[in-house]
Amino acid sequence: MKLVSLKHGDGERAAIEHEGRFFLLEEINRAEGSAWGTSVMEILQQGQLEELVQWYQKHGNGAWSSSPFIPAEEAIPAPLFRHPRKIWGIGMNYVQKAIDLASTPPELEPICFMKPDSSLIGPEEHIRLPAQSVNVTSEAELGIIIGRNCKNVPEERVRDVIAGFAVTLDMTSQDIHARNPKFLQRSKVFDTFFSLGPQLITPDEISDLQSLAVETVLNDEVIHSNTVSRMIYHPWFIVSYFSQMMTLYPGDVIMTGTPGSVQIQHGDVAECRISGFMTLRNPVADAEYNHQ
Repeated sequence: MKLVSLKHGDGERAAIEHEGRFFLLEEINRAEGSAWGTSVMEILQQGQLEELVQWYQKHGNGAWSSSPFIPAEEAIPAPLFRHPRKIWGIGMNYVQKAIDLASTPPELEPICFMKPDSSLIGPEEHIRLPAQSVNVTSEAELGIIIGRNCKNVPEERVRDVIAGFAVTLDMTSQDIHARNPKFLQRSKVFDTFFSLGPQLITPDEISDLQSLAVETVLNDEVIHSNTVSRMIYHPWFIVSYFSQMMTLYPGDVIMTGTPGSVQIQHGDVAECRISGFMTLRNPVADAEYNHQ
């Protein structure tokens, strides 16, 4: 199933993408007399996703599919949600990325960092370049969305605890990081430095995870491309690894590393393209002064 977050009315609402059309969960509820959550986070936190997927597989062409829908050309994508409890990332997870950086890939444990939810933006929202940095990069990454509370998950059980996958963009202040490798965390946490796509694709929709191509794109040019099969750490290992440090909750996001980064400047457009997913696109602009 493809679960999507769309801007609708005065909010951001969950919809099922079906044959190129988007059916809001609130409209499905009216048609079916059901009580599904009407936002993606609500569906995850209420533990409804697995049942919703089963319902969709059984009734995918049911009466609800004749209910009101939003055509693709009118759909306005939003991030899956705005406030996940955790946003995890790992660095240098592709063999080629490590070679490009003339660095030795980590052998036993991945390089990891966290981002605050204040860094989160969605499709078409601006990446803002902070005044403190003159070299900001954008990195396309496959994101994993956690589907249920879990701790100490063995790799062979990870598929049972994830909700699915999403497209993401991770931004880094490279000049801050270059001053001292210990500044990695600081270089990652600026506002707008994490973009989350609108679409959650459940694992049953992906027949071959290893073959997914992840592309870092700048101004419509593919700069870096690689497949999940070329990751140093498989997504199942990554989830298991983080679950050994702390409890993971529905809606937690884990980025799985990038095939390569690209420097971005005011006026650019950064994209993450992953085969089978809606493209995540963000324009780039200088930071603005803001106060409340």
